[in-house]
Amino acid sequence: MADAKVIPFDEDRSRAGGAARPARRRAPAAGTAAVSALPGQQDAPEPWREPGDGAAPSGGQEGPERGGWDRRIAGGLAFLRRRVTGEYDVDEFGYDEELTDQVLMSLLRPVYEKYFRVEVKGIENIPAEGGALIVSNHSGTLPLDGLMLQVAVHDNHPAGRHLRLLAADLVFMLPVVNELARKAGHTLACAEDAERLLRQGEVVGVMPEGFKGIGKPFGERYKLQRFGRGGFVSTALRAGVPIVPCSIVGAEEIYPMIGNSKTLARLLGFPYFPITPTFPWLGPLGAVPLPTKWTIQFGEPIPTSGYPVEAAEDPMLMFNLTDQVREQIQHTLYRLLVRRRSVFF
Repeated sequence: MADAKVIPFDEDRSRAGGAARPARRRAPAAGTAAVSALPGQQDAPEPWREPGDGAAPSGGQEGPERGGWDRRIAGGLAFLRRRVTGEYDVDEFGYDEELTDQVLMSLLRPVYEKYFRVEVKGIENIPAEGGALIVSNHSGTLPLDGLMLQVAVHDNHPAGRHLRLLAADLVFMLPVVNELARKAGHTLACAEDAERLLRQGEVVGVMPEGFKGIGKPFGERYKLQRFGRGGFVSTALRAGVPIVPCSIVGAEEIYPMIGNSKTLARLLGFPYFPITPTFPWLGPLGAVPLPTKWTIQFGEPIPTSGYPVEAAEDPMLMFNLTDQVREQIQHTLYRLLVRRRSVFF
């Protein structure tokens, strides 16, 4: 596998090998009728019932009835038909909102709610409309924190907003992971794509620490690494959107990284090869994360709309804003750690 390289977020360059695809709507196969919407949508058909099915019991309250299961089955079949016939929408980056909402979020939600028991604070700091850039710490050896952050925004924001994460090019070099990442709304961490999404009114997430954060030793947990040269600040200034600092506690302990095999990392083309108390000693079982208790807190947004257009080229301003965001995240991490009763509870 070729050596992975991270395209700096702060450099204005086009994506290598990942040019944005034009928005498209896949047409149904010849001879196939258009499939109606899922239940709960405006054009959803009522499932067929036998006379008397679903009748409310005496007292006027509905009990368990077959109609509810009928609607679920009909909705599931309609969803499968749309996937088979191609009658679904993706945007220019490959984002498939229906697949994300109906399948990917459903798979991640049990891990989010039952395994990591994520507690979300400050969700109201994410604007109800318009673009916003969420900047978060990054940790955990494997990037599960990004996925949990995506579920947190999707399931807790009153306006039902979706988070579009910026990822390193290594994500888009891995088979299967590449396609799933695009379907879930992730895109390459380059300034052009980020600015386009923000101008379209999307909530974009970035973790400036990159591999330095996710692959740091366990002894350096919750100590933020360098945030680069302020590329995310420059992008927010050009788009005129607020920056929302985000602090995640709990991800650092899911895979305590006590060593790093640099030789294996070079052979496999990875930025690091983690050694934990369970991996690789326990084989596949060692890849199971520890069930830590997570807290995700969104801080007060930092506005950028009041700056002039040329502010995006001011290195001193970018340095100051980058340092402000970093310090706010670091201080919030310390506060959350002080209040935490236990790593697991």
